[in-house]
Amino acid sequence: MPTPAYLFVDGHSVMHAWPELKRDQRHAGRRHLARLELMKRLRTYQDMSGKQVVVVFDGTHSKRTEEREPNGLQIIYAEAATTADAILERLASRYGRTHSVEVVSADGMVRETILASGAGWTSPEMLKSLCDDADRQVGKIIAKNKSR
Repeated sequence: MPTPAYLFVDGHSVMHAWPELKRDQRHAGRRHLARLELMKRLRTYQDMSGKQVVVVFDGTHSKRTEEREPNGLQIIYAEAATTADAILERLASRYGRTHSVEVVSADGMVRETILASGAGWTSPEMLKSLCDDADRQVGKIIAKNKSR
């Protein structure tokens, strides 16, 4: 049985890098919309790539929380005393040498730590391109099924 492939994503880093998400991220009353759109795009990518996607957000609560959608995304909210960067670095260190792991972050220091741990690194812009490709693949599948 092949080892699973993972994509670990710094949620806030991506939301600040993608222009369509950044607009909503800037307004407190609309931040949840940016998060929902990001997770929708990542679900499509996960479905098309077969990778397990784990999204990590900086948190504000006293303890770390996790959500796992059935056959879907895993979402981690860091506790207030920890950053998403620290969680991503720990995940890469734990799984980077034994699994196929890619980490998405715009932070250069995180990139260096990730690469040193044996994991791969992807920019938020490259992730956007991968998500766009996944959306196009889904569109083609839908169009093909409609024409039957």
